[in-house]
Amino acid sequence: GHTIINDYGKFALHQLPSGVFHQNITNIIGNGVAFSVENFVKEMKELEDRGVPTPNVIISDRAQIVMPYHVAFDCYEEERLGKNSFGSTKSGIAPFYSDKYSKIGFQINELYDDPDSLKAKIHHALEIKNATLKNLYNKPEITEQEVFDKLMEYKEQLAPYVGDAFMFVHNAIKEGKNILLEGQLGSLKDTDFGIYPMVTSSNTIAGYGAVGAGIPPYEIKEIITVVKAYSSAVGAGEFVSEIFGDEADELRRRGGDGGEFGATTGRPRRMGWLDLVATRYGCMVQGATQVAFTVLDVLGYLDEIPVCVGYELDGKVIDYFPSTTKLKRCKPILKKLKGWKCSISGITEYDKLPKECREYIEFAEKEIGVPIKMVSNGPSRSDIIYR
Repeated sequence: GHTIINDYGKFALHQLPSGVFHQNITNIIGNGVAFSVENFVKEMKELEDRGVPTPNVIISDRAQIVMPYHVAFDCYEEERLGKNSFGSTKSGIAPFYSDKYSKIGFQINELYDDPDSLKAKIHHALEIKNATLKNLYNKPEITEQEVFDKLMEYKEQLAPYVGDAFMFVHNAIKEGKNILLEGQLGSLKDTDFGIYPMVTSSNTIAGYGAVGAGIPPYEIKEIITVVKAYSSAVGAGEFVSEIFGDEADELRRRGGDGGEFGATTGRPRRMGWLDLVATRYGCMVQGATQVAFTVLDVLGYLDEIPVCVGYELDGKVIDYFPSTTKLKRCKPILKKLKGWKCSISGITEYDKLPKECREYIEFAEKEIGVPIKMVSNGPSRSDIIYR
């Protein structure tokens, strides 16, 4: 979920790219997207209802569909796991990817195939689904007809948008157009490089953008990572710089835009100080060429701002981010930086920021080892200082 605030108001987008507010942009939903038709339809309607001109959207016919039963299975599994659950957003992501790689998922182009082929695939998929529903979850089985009817409904809803996104993007590269790939989640939620198993079910790093959008890896010239000026997390998993109690409540209440609560779930986020070990690692994993440093304005209430500069692992100090089993045993090494004790909202030039605020940014930049080119000091699109 990406929260966007602009002249039309405040929007929480989950399925639509951020470019939908601009008429001069073609918005591509690429082959790598876990595509929820329900979310797409709902968000397109919300734009229309709130006076946003109809955006240009192309949905890749190779994208795969998140089915209603993926959402149900996600909920059933979290319920079954109880206190050992993964803290899923319950939007069907793990079951969706499981089906994609088991080759029983539905690519959008399959909706436009002949009905008999589609029905044969539904039959094959449901043999597995219904066995699990009956024997593991003790839930009612799904009928082939209800899945077919749902897919036919999707076929009609998507018809105006579906296209060959691969060729469109390929031609855009040839014509020298500007292409922005928009990623979701962060490095530590990546299946391979994150805090496994408390991760999402796909690769959330920039390198995967080449696959998810169907472009050559060497065409990605610039990688902007978004780094918060403090830490927050939704769901379970290791979180070395986490804080608790009143200290966490205060930061959560002041944080984000209207508090640190998940854009997808509304759950209160776990809070912590800026973890420079994890951030440095995240930027390395992404191959970051620059950093956008956000929500800096939130920290203006603090006399001193703790920052995590290293970890203590089994009595030794380390400055690298270890794999999950070691991460469990890590304790944060904190350094306190002087706070600036004032509001920085409305400042548009870097040199006009308080000295302590600039020192905080420059300390983080030095530790991360990647230039901080953008600093945000408010939730609006205009609240960005370029360095």
